[in-house]
Amino acid sequence: MDDGVETSKVPEVTLIFWIIKILATTLGETGGDAVSMSMNLGYAVSSAIFIGLFLIAVAAQILARKFHPFLYWFVVVATTTAGTTMADLADRSLGIGYPGGSSLLFALLMASLFVWYRSEGSISVNTVSNPRVESFYWVSILFSQTLGTALGDWMADTNGLGYEGGALVFGVGLAVIAAAYYFTSASRTALFWAAFILTRPLGATLGDLLDKPLANGGLAFSRYYASAILAALIIACVALLPQRAGTHPAQPERSRI
Repeated sequence: MDDGVETSKVPEVTLIFWIIKILATTLGETGGDAVSMSMNLGYAVSSAIFIGLFLIAVAAQILARKFHPFLYWFVVVATTTAGTTMADLADRSLGIGYPGGSSLLFALLMASLFVWYRSEGSISVNTVSNPRVESFYWVSILFSQTLGTALGDWMADTNGLGYEGGALVFGVGLAVIAAAYYFTSASRTALFWAAFILTRPLGATLGDLLDKPLANGGLAFSRYYASAILAALIIACVALLPQRAGTHPAQPERSRI
């Protein structure tokens, strides 16, 4: 670039970004459940598989010299599937329940953002242009996806809201964040991370709505069928909708967050 700033490795944050993000998080729920539950591999084995896939994908992303839409979204999908099984492992297999699992994952996310901020002076996606910052970015993305899954399951399974009610709650939360973005001077970086976290439980509840039995409030789609449809929609969006390397739609906030 003419001003000497390195080219961003992440897409410009637009409405298209959020549409694909919600589709990717929904695929993460159905795909993660397909491997851990439908294939009966369990949460620990499934988590190991998806973490391995994430590490391979993120290495390719970091080594890439410029923004590649399909590669970027493949890494995001890898974080959502890993997040699904990791959250289920924390919530159900470690014996700490949804409150304990969500608290643990929230602490891990806050720790990753804190280390990133102390190292770089910012947690804005504007700064994701070199391997070190990108590593912080993807670790935080992975923890945010995992936390979002735990929050979605907690809301849908234990608070009596069901999958539709849980999706509505998180949809309202996202609407509040959007209103804050357009009508207040709240930190754009903080709003981005809040929206990124909340789109994950929205996707988790939508994924559960698709593949859970009718008796449990779902639509009883096959997890494989639902995952195939979502994957096709993501591929179509990435291929047909314009995306470009960019920054968060605000000026860098290094002095704020």
